[in-house]
Amino acid sequence: MEHKRLKLYAYLDARDHQRTYLAIMRLFTSTLLADLSAGEVAGALAGQEREGRVEPGESRIENVINRLKQLVEWGNLVQGRREVVAASIAEFQHGSVRYQVSKLAVRVQRDVDELLRVPEGAREVSRELLPAIERGLNELGGSLSVALLNEGDKTKELLAERVTTLFLQHAELAATVRDFYAYLGQVVTRNHLAPDEIAGFRNLLVEYIQRVVEDVLKYTPPIAEALAGFTKARTELLRLLSTDLGASVERARGRTPEDWQELTDWFVDRPGRPSQVTALREATARAIGSLLASVKRATSGGGLLPGRRAELLKLASWFDNSTREEAHEIYAAAFGLYSARHLSPAPEHDSDNERTPWRDGPVCDVTVSVRSRGDRGARGRPSRILDDPMTEQSLLAEAREADEIRARHVAELTKAAGNLENTTLTHGALEVFCELLTLAMAQRDSPQDSGSASDPVRGLKLEIAHGTTTQIKSAAGTLTLHDATVALKQ
Repeated sequence: MEHKRLKLYAYLDARDHQRTYLAIMRLFTSTLLADLSAGEVAGALAGQEREGRVEPGESRIENVINRLKQLVEWGNLVQGRREVVAASIAEFQHGSVRYQVSKLAVRVQRDVDELLRVPEGAREVSRELLPAIERGLNELGGSLSVALLNEGDKTKELLAERVTTLFLQHAELAATVRDFYAYLGQVVTRNHLAPDEIAGFRNLLVEYIQRVVEDVLKYTPPIAEALAGFTKARTELLRLLSTDLGASVERARGRTPEDWQELTDWFVDRPGRPSQVTALREATARAIGSLLASVKRATSGGGLLPGRRAELLKLASWFDNSTREEAHEIYAAAFGLYSARHLSPAPEHDSDNERTPWRDGPVCDVTVSVRSRGDRGARGRPSRILDDPMTEQSLLAEAREADEIRARHVAELTKAAGNLENTTLTHGALEVFCELLTLAMAQRDSPQDSGSASDPVRGLKLEIAHGTTTQIKSAAGTLTLHDATVALKQ
């Protein structure tokens, strides 16, 4: 199911005809209940083709049909039919097959258009919704009491109105907070900030964030208290708002216990799960700390300054304002790289499309040393090895203990050397025996050969030769060696 839904985004990153797919989806989502044929879509694309918003030839009916079929395969469009009056078979085929947009595809395109309209700067936090949420919770309690006394249609409608308004206000507040702090995380973690940027972020953090956090902390206690007092009445509220629409219908927010739990978790801490208010306070502290570090790095004399950021931005502006020929000259002059003559076949292209210009290709990250000093050489020296007496003594103790254990196992094998088949070995002694047996058998090229191995410290020697079956008993079971005679010697 997830893979099928993720295919709804395929047209946004299609290798070819991306602008055509986007224009078609905007056409279907621009009106309610859009029901269009391939000919109607081709007519709409013709105007966009004349304006240069889609590639030439994309409004031809055969191309439009292929694009529509591809969108149907991805799940963005669904096919339908309608009776039409046509003068030819081709006109009937083009007019009878109708296309409608699917529900999930409408959401995808709506989010895409909204994303493309979003500016690059910070998003203002809707602080004014905090007192509105507090008032909404207080008014909701009174509306619920009235609805329980008189379960009429008007009282239920008023109750549903307050619940929907409350959750819409909270959704807008949470979205603005997430977007604002996402922008903050993007800018305060940069390695180098210009002086004017530092001044702007200082005002943003010190003044604006302070007001946001103060408002959140001011209204959180009464909101948390209202939500706590509303817990017992939540069951009756959900009963009054319940409707028989079926399990497959997507309900409005505030109609399920999970929605109310999510709202409560935003304001109220739980054991092992801090609220979003707590996360907001911690994120603010981290942002201010990052800004102070940037200010310290910019004002200290021993840092990475002066940097090369201004020069790189100036070079980028030259590239942006130059023609194609001038860009090649600037590139050669700035980086000392000129055209190359390949005397061997070109390697296979394993990254982006070979038809993609370099300015539209993948971005190459510039390291801090290159950005700040223009230096590509490796910096730093090996870390100094620290003296850790406690760890050293602990490792020595573990080694002595392991040596003592092996000595006991070797002594057990030495004692059993004269009567090995009638002795039951412990698990550790069997491990030492198998270790020596493996080394001895590695010296044999055939079963008729003999081999030997010994413990280099304690002198215990194991010899194996071709012979009868030998059985070695142990606490873990019996080891049977066919056509082999084993002897232990000290």
